[in-house]
Amino acid sequence: MFKKLCSVVISALLLQAAAVPALAGTKAEKEAKRAEKVRTQLVKLGTGKDARIKLELRDKTKLEGFVSEAGVQTFAVTDAAGKTTAVQYGDVKKARGNNLSTGAKIAIGIGIGVGVTLLVLYLVYLSNENS
Repeated sequence: MFKKLCSVVISALLLQAAAVPALAGTKAEKEAKRAEKVRTQLVKLGTGKDARIKLELRDKTKLEGFVSEAGVQTFAVTDAAGKTTAVQYGDVKKARGNNLSTGAKIAIGIGIGVGVTLLVLYLVYLSNENS
């Protein structure tokens, strides 16, 4: 019985392994996928002085500044000194944006408003209690 069960399980595993397509892609496909991911992140981040970014390139170069323009193949990063560097999407190893989304900004504003309101109500409560 045990041998029969083992043979059924092994057969099922072999059939499953044969049915799964190969997940490994070519190097060019991986590069294109990575470049597209960076491009998507930069579209979400936007351009202008509010679009702060920190980059690490494949050649270990680090850039920090804001995205001044974004094209189809390249984008430009301007640092604090005003130096603009053109970067190809495929050259980016790590990208990290530093700006907040509109929803996050609204949530922070609401949180501050609620906090101030609660503080004022507490102070009014204390002054009425002492009177």
